[in-house]
Amino acid sequence: MGTALSQSDIDRLLADPSVPTRVELAENLSQDLDSPSLTETEVRTAQDIVRIMAKDVEVTVRAALANSLRQSPRLPRDVALSMANDVDAVALPILGHSRVLTDDDLEDMVRRGPASRQTAIAGRPDVSEPVAAALVAHGGETTVCALLENPRARISEDSLNLAIDRFPDSDSVKGGIAHRETLPITITERLVAIVSEKLQDYLVAHHKLPPALATEMALRSRERATLNFSNGLGGDDLKALVAQMRASGRLTPTLLLRALCIGDMPFFEEAIAALAAVPVVNTRILIHDAGKKGFSALYKKSALPPELFAVFRAASEIIDSTQFDGEPRDMERFRSRVIARVLTLIETFPPADVDYLMKRLGDVLAPA
Repeated sequence: MGTALSQSDIDRLLADPSVPTRVELAENLSQDLDSPSLTETEVRTAQDIVRIMAKDVEVTVRAALANSLRQSPRLPRDVALSMANDVDAVALPILGHSRVLTDDDLEDMVRRGPASRQTAIAGRPDVSEPVAAALVAHGGETTVCALLENPRARISEDSLNLAIDRFPDSDSVKGGIAHRETLPITITERLVAIVSEKLQDYLVAHHKLPPALATEMALRSRERATLNFSNGLGGDDLKALVAQMRASGRLTPTLLLRALCIGDMPFFEEAIAALAAVPVVNTRILIHDAGKKGFSALYKKSALPPELFAVFRAASEIIDSTQFDGEPRDMERFRSRVIARVLTLIETFPPADVDYLMKRLGDVLAPA
């Protein structure tokens, strides 16, 4: 292209300066501006024409220009900012796509709103962590859901936590978080707790269950789900998970006993270390102390129920003494041995304690 507008374009504008003509030129301007054959001088000339057309009095012309240039890397930033502050028909294509806008520009737009523009930014092909943080902090539920549903949005753990805090009753927000491709383990654990509470409400409302029974089912569901996703974790991930659960009061005796019953010794070690405020390296030594005094001292320091000490010690001893044979279903046989020993012990407990443990661990103990 020799000039930003061809002679025929100029002739058309002179002969027919109507809105449809200007719209058509605006729609075609992107391929001219982004042409690789333009010289630097021609690019500047084309950008000047864009600046002029961006001030057109007709919204339809400006909207056509915005749609045409929304992905153009040569769109002048000053024009992009002007369009981003125009009416929605002009602003939304730019806010939703233009890469000439910086993170600072986008964060400023998010803070100023309105919701339609925040949502457009949330759906951009590439949303950075700072922009996502601004959207979660300042956007409404619709905007936050749009962000969560955007697979290319980079959302930090802090922002995910804030989304839950700001919209604790929103199933759409929690569902959006749950369906993201990857999640920090602490977020997953927190979601499990929330879903369990919602499940309790559902059971009470739809199945006429007594609230106490619904509570037991919800807690059991939460504990089972927690151990399902904690299995195989190690190092910092497991430590972070346990720390969060301890802070929220979810390291319950039955959860720890459930972990032993299914052979999840790493979780049990990390959990009892957190409860006793003892380094996990020391905790492992004390748990597996052949003289049994180490485990006793650790258990007492952890403030777990004294009446369950014998069950915990027996389960840990069976785990220590069991060797997997590598044959099919060896894990099931291992768990059966642990559970059988636990059942033998709790038969000697007071009936009320037996009922409590069976309510909380029945899904683990009953099959054995």
